[in-house]
Amino acid sequence: EQSVNENNNTVPENETDQNAVQEPQPTEPPAKSEPVETVLAEFSTTIKSRASNRLNNIQITCSKLNGTIVESGKSFSFCQTVGKATEEKGYKKADVIVDKQVTQALGGGNCQVSSTLYNALLKVSDFKVTERHPHGKKVNYVPEGKDAAVSGSKDLKFVNNTSNTIKIYASTDNKKVSIKIVSVK
Repeated sequence: EQSVNENNNTVPENETDQNAVQEPQPTEPPAKSEPVETVLAEFSTTIKSRASNRLNNIQITCSKLNGTIVESGKSFSFCQTVGKATEEKGYKKADVIVDKQVTQALGGGNCQVSSTLYNALLKVSDFKVTERHPHGKKVNYVPEGKDAAVSGSKDLKFVNNTSNTIKIYASTDNKKVSIKIVSVK
C-alpha cells in the first residue's frame, strides 16, 4: 500500500518521507526542587526608643544580616557579617553603652539586633555560641544576662552544629526587631 505525501508523491507506507515535519513530543522539564525551609527559632524584641537615628541604624543592620547563610559546621561572626558602622554606610550617631555610661556613637541600636539574634540562638542546642559579651549595664529590650554587645573588639559568634545549612532572617517594623532562623534542605 502507498500513501500520498504533501508534495503529491506516492510513498510506500514503510518508508519515511524526508520532507515530513516531525511533531515534537511534549516533554516535562526536569522538576526543580525548591529548597525547603524549616523554622528552627524565632525571637523578637520591642524597640522602646523612638529616636530616629537608632531606628535608622537598626534598619541598616537588619538589612545587612537578613538572608545570611551559615553552612553546617561553619562559624558566623556578627561583626564580620554586618561590617563596621560608618557614615558612608548610612549609620548615624545614637545611644550606646561604653564603660557603663550612655554616650552617642555611630551604629547605636546594633546591639538590639545582635541581642535578638543571640536569644534566637539560645533556642537551638546545636548552635554553639563561641563569643558573646554583656553590656556594661542592663538594657531594656532583653532580660538581664541575655544581651549581646557588639562593637570594636566585642562580637557575637556561633558555630552551626546542625546537619543542615541555616538562613537568618532579620527585620524591623520600627516597633520590634524580629529574627527567624531556618534550616534549609
